[in-house]
Amino acid sequence: MEYKDYYKILGVEKAANADEIKKAFRKLAVKYHPDKNAGDKKAEEKFKEINEAYDVLGDAEKKKKYDDIGPDWQQYAQQQAHAGYQGEYRTRNQRSGRQDEGMFSDFFESIFGFGDQRRSNVKMRGEDTRAETTLSLEEAYHGTSRQVAFGPQKLNLKLKAGITDGQVLKMKEKGGPGINGGPAGDLYITIHIAPDSKFERKGDDLYADEPLGMFTAVLGGKIQVSAFGRTVNLTIPAGTNSNKVFRLKGMGMPTYKDPSKHGDYYARMVIHIPKDLSEKDIAAIRQIANNYK
Repeated sequence: MEYKDYYKILGVEKAANADEIKKAFRKLAVKYHPDKNAGDKKAEEKFKEINEAYDVLGDAEKKKKYDDIGPDWQQYAQQQAHAGYQGEYRTRNQRSGRQDEGMFSDFFESIFGFGDQRRSNVKMRGEDTRAETTLSLEEAYHGTSRQVAFGPQKLNLKLKAGITDGQVLKMKEKGGPGINGGPAGDLYITIHIAPDSKFERKGDDLYADEPLGMFTAVLGGKIQVSAFGRTVNLTIPAGTNSNKVFRLKGMGMPTYKDPSKHGDYYARMVIHIPKDLSEKDIAAIRQIANNYK
């Protein structure tokens, strides 16, 4: 008797868990369902085959037995059927001179709510679909709009300020269409944030280097520091060294759940040496340097 590899039929690894097996089965069941493939004998046979595979792999006890006996499974199942055990399929009696070809096991009715092909008006939920879009860090800071395409469909999105890299948005019933008037699946959109030329984001905080003039570092003073349209005057104490970090509270990214709140901005001072010094300036600096030898 021919051995049927149920894992291969469902397209899953032998180590797949119950949820992965069920998900694979549902996807194939929707694809090969008789309502979508009327008159297609190959689809009908495939539909019965995946039904048979899930009837075994979807049942923990049957799956364990199947894994244990492998190639002898069909013979074992046949013996169980002769002994009165409910097998994978139930063949209905002859009616009106023909055999009803709708062979479905009880598990299929419990999942999809129908028992044979005659119940062609069963409503089924559409498949979930996925899409992705990329924003700049500044767009993530202020919030923005995006048009996301998935297949032939396009969806206009309004994205809140503070959205994060890798965040997944769920759009209820914006996925694949339902069958027989069933609800559409959901659309899951993954957000990517492109690297910024100046700022590094860590949570809601921002980090960046800020240029600091040599004389301001020595003498102290004020510099202007900006982040996405917000500018403040930062007081620099005399004798500030390069790599000194100043925390500017509330100048970081907006918090996604409450955009009125912000993270902080950590500005690292990088001292810049002027390149246009005159000979007189250089001589004066050299004199000062000599005094500190």
